[in-house]
Amino acid sequence: SAELCLLPALAGLLPPLPGPGGPGPAEVGLGPLPAELRAAVRALVGDLDALFTALGLREESFAVGALSRVVAAELASYAPARNRRRTATNKASVVFVDRTLDLAGAVGHHGDNLAEKILSVLPKLPGHKTDVMVNMVELTALWTTDETCNIIAPGCLAQPNDPAAKALWESFMNLKQKEAVMEARRHLVEAASRENLPIKMSMGEVTPEQLSSYIQLFRNNLKALENHCGLLQLVLATVQTLKHPQTSKWDNFLAFERLLLQTIGESEMPSVLNQFLPMIKSYNERTKDDYTCEDFLVLLVYMYSVVGEIKSGKELDVAEKEVKKALVKAICDEPEPSPVLQKIT
Repeated sequence: SAELCLLPALAGLLPPLPGPGGPGPAEVGLGPLPAELRAAVRALVGDLDALFTALGLREESFAVGALSRVVAAELASYAPARNRRRTATNKASVVFVDRTLDLAGAVGHHGDNLAEKILSVLPKLPGHKTDVMVNMVELTALWTTDETCNIIAPGCLAQPNDPAAKALWESFMNLKQKEAVMEARRHLVEAASRENLPIKMSMGEVTPEQLSSYIQLFRNNLKALENHCGLLQLVLATVQTLKHPQTSKWDNFLAFERLLLQTIGESEMPSVLNQFLPMIKSYNERTKDDYTCEDFLVLLVYMYSVVGEIKSGKELDVAEKEVKKALVKAICDEPEPSPVLQKIT
C-alpha cells in the first residue's frame, strides 16, 4: 500500500486551542471553529478527495494532532469520499500530521540541499504554490539590468517532457549541493557536445559564472535552445540561486541552528536568549547580511521548538523581556512592514 504523509496545518490552518472547560482536542469538530477555518478545512477535504479519486485510492486515515483529527474525520464522513472508497481498488495509508507539532521542521534550514534552496529563494511562479520563476533573459539578446524584467516569459522547474531535466532535478533533491551543481555542469556539457557547440570542459569547483558561460553557448542556436530548453531552465535556476543574496543568509541560518543545537544541551534558555539579543537590529542598523524581523521570528520559533521543557524563573523572565523589547523596537522601526509583519501586528 502507498503511504502519504500530509501536513495540513499550513498558513491559516492551525490547530484550535480549546479554552478552559472547553472540549478536549479529541472532541473538537468543525462546529467550534471560526467560519474561515471551517471553509479552509472543507476546501482541503474536497481537494484531497479529488486527488484520491484521480489516484483511485481507498484510504485508511491516521491523525496526529488536533486539527489533523478534524480533517481526517471530515474526510471520513465526506459523502463523495465514502462513495469513492466503495469502488476504489488501490489501498493507501494516509497520515495527517499537524505542522505545529514540528515547528522546528517547518522553520529549520535543513542540510545542504540545492532543491530546497531554489524553492526558497526564487520568486513563486504566478498562480502556483510549488514552482518558481526562472529568469530567462540570459538566453536572449535582450540587454537589461532589471532583475525583475518581465518582457521575457519566465521559465520554471517542472519539465515533464525533458528526461535530462527530470534526472537533474532528482539530483538536486537527493545529492549534496556540491555534487548537484557538478551534475548540472555535466548535463550542460553533454548537451553542448551533442549540439557540437564549442564547449571547453573544466575541472574543479563549479561556479555560477562558469555555468553562465556554458549557457551563453546555446543563446544564438535556436535548435539547441529548443532541444535542451528544460535543462537550461534548471541550470539557470541553479545560477540564479547561487548568486542570490538570500543563499548566503540560508547558510548563516544553518550555521546558527547547528550551533544552537550544540549549545542548548549545555546552556539554559536565558543564556541562549542573551546570545541571540545582540543579533536583533533595527532597520537603520542592519546590513544586507543581518537578519530581518521575519528572520528573528523564524529563529525564535526554532529556538523554542528545539529547547524542550523550559525552566521558568526570574532569569528567564528578564532575558525574555529584553528580547521582546528589542524585537518590538525593530518591528516598529520598519519603514515598510512586510505582509507577514502587518498580519502579526
